[in-house]
Amino acid sequence: MADASALMEIDGDAPASSRPNKGKIALASDPKSVPWVEKYRPQSLADVAAHRDIIDTIDRLTSENRLPHLLLYGPPGTGKTSTILAVARKLYGMQYKNMILELNASDDRGIDVVRQQIQDFASARSLSFGPKSTVKLVLLDEADAMTKDAQFALRRVIEKHTKSTRFALICNHVNKIIPALQSRCTRFRFAPLDSSNIRERMEHVIKAERLDVTESGLTALVRLSSGDMRKALNILQSTHMASQHVTDEAVYLCTGNPMPKDIEQIAYWLLNESFTDAFRYISDVKMRKGLALIDIVREVTMFVFKINMPSDIRVKLINDLADIEYRLCFACNDKLQLGSLISTFTNARCTLVAAAK
Repeated sequence: MADASALMEIDGDAPASSRPNKGKIALASDPKSVPWVEKYRPQSLADVAAHRDIIDTIDRLTSENRLPHLLLYGPPGTGKTSTILAVARKLYGMQYKNMILELNASDDRGIDVVRQQIQDFASARSLSFGPKSTVKLVLLDEADAMTKDAQFALRRVIEKHTKSTRFALICNHVNKIIPALQSRCTRFRFAPLDSSNIRERMEHVIKAERLDVTESGLTALVRLSSGDMRKALNILQSTHMASQHVTDEAVYLCTGNPMPKDIEQIAYWLLNESFTDAFRYISDVKMRKGLALIDIVREVTMFVFKINMPSDIRVKLINDLADIEYRLCFACNDKLQLGSLISTFTNARCTLVAAAK
């Protein structure tokens, strides 16, 4: 207890300027060096960008001191970790770091961690900072990376320490969490963020940082984020560091993604040129602009949905493109897969011509 009291005194004596730190890490002395992902991390449940139905439910449970064990799952950058940290701040105030154990299960995922760190923290007496803050909180980020043995051991720890500790599990793939753990938690799915939520948050950051961002540049940011707020903030910050004037071209250049006009040109070659010419043209633009074939395949797939063609040909084309993307994910030869891509479109074109006759 003496050590805990000393830690509380150190936290209490911290200068006022160091208190409003954003997120999980302390801000550096130079604000410009702070990642915007942490600088603009929501500090309260009201600041979370989307999923109001989930946030309101968790907020009500927290206010009524009826917080259950939580399992938050969904794609990256959708607000799962920010939500739990906001809950911790609401429960414990400025002393929340003394009342939570935060572990990244991707690094600390073995059974020894469950038996030692988590067990010791859960069994220790809690330091109450208010009438409602009697339970401690264990936050396991990326829990889907935990081994099966560790998950089974955690199941027993949760049962044993439910009166004094709440567990919050965060993961991307809920199917990797054993059913025994899922049944002990209240599950909430965080879907990819809507483009309007990301645009609103980006406009807030652009105004706060006084950035020069064009409307087309903002649209490109939102499009490339794919519902991931963390990705959107990282792209915005990296593009700003590379170019003071953030345009759509600067965004695509910084991220290495093919521009829409490049995809239109590639699609034209695939649909109209011979195999040899298409292979040469696409290889040239790929080399010149440093494009990844997997990005080209994904963008061309989206382009196929916009083309007017018979449904059976479209289905075959999409299926073949999915196979090419799958092989590229396993580092298959780029030239072979580019040849496969052109062959797929050549076959589709021949089928279209035959159908027209």
